Amino acid sequence: MATVMTLKDRYEELCSRVSRAAERVGRTERDILVVAVSKYAEVEQILELIRLGHQDFGESRVQQLLQRKAMIDEWLQRRQTLPTVAEEARGRSGVLGGDRSPEEVRWHLIGELQRNKVRKILEEVRLIHSVDSLRVSEEIQNAALKREEPVEVLLQVNCSGEAGKHGVALPAAIHVAEQIDATTYVHLRGIMTMAPYSENPEDSRPTFERGRECFEEIRDAGIAAERFNILSMGMSGDYEVAIDCGANLVRIGSALFEGADDHAPDEPEA
Repeated sequence: MATVMTLKDRYEELCSRVSRAAERVGRTERDILVVAVSKYAEVEQILELIRLGHQDFGESRVQQLLQRKAMIDEWLQRRQTLPTVAEEARGRSGVLGGDRSPEEVRWHLIGELQRNKVRKILEEVRLIHSVDSLRVSEEIQNAALKREEPVEVLLQVNCSGEAGKHGVALPAAIHVAEQIDATTYVHLRGIMTMAPYSENPEDSRPTFERGRECFEEIRDAGIAAERFNILSMGMSGDYEVAIDCGANLVRIGSALFEGADDHAPDEPEA
C-alpha cells in the first residue's frame, strides 16, 4: 500500500533534494531561494507552509495575490497581538511547538503582468519575475516614480525559442536589460526563463544552459552592477537540473501541492 505523503512530508523532501542538488555543485541550500507557487493551493496549505518556516510565495494573477496577501497579513498580525498556547510554550521551552513561522511573508508575481495592473501590485510584491518587454518596464517606472520607491524585477527571457512563449528573444536580452537598467526606479535583479515541458528533466538542460550564458553575459557587461544576482530557472519537474546549471531561485508548485500543474497556462485576468 502506497504511503500518503502530507504537505509537511513533501516540503521536507523538497528541502532535502534542493540541499543535495546544491551540494553537488559546491553550494548549500542557503544559496537557493525556493518560491512556493501557491496559485493552486488552499489558504490553509499556505498557512501550513508558513508554520513550517517558509517565507516566499508566488502567484500568477494579480487579483489572487492581493486577496491572499491580505488574508495572510491579517493572520500574521493576529498572531503578533494574540499570543497562542504554542507561543507561550516557547517562553518555557524555547521551542514554538514545531511552529517556525517567519515574521513576514514575501510575495512574488510570477505570471504575466498586464500594464493596467501595475499600480495595484507595486506595493504588495517583493519581486516581479515576468518583465517581458520594455513597455511593461516603462509602466513600472512611471508608477514607481510617483511613489519614489524602486521596484525590483527579473527580465523574462525566452531561452527555449518556443513560439508563443512569453519573454524577450534571447538575442535581444542584453539590449533590453541595458534599457531597463537606465531607468531610475526599476531595479533589474536578474533573469527568469522556463524550459519546455518534458517528462525527462534532462531535456531542460539546453534551455537552462542558455539561460546561464545569458545571465553571465549581462552580468559580465556590468549591467545593474552588484544587484544583478538572481538566475531564476526550474520548476517542480526540473529544478535539480536547473540548480546544476546555476539557478539560485526555483519556483515549485506541484511538488508541494497535489493537483497543481506548473506548466498550465494562466487564464487572462478580467
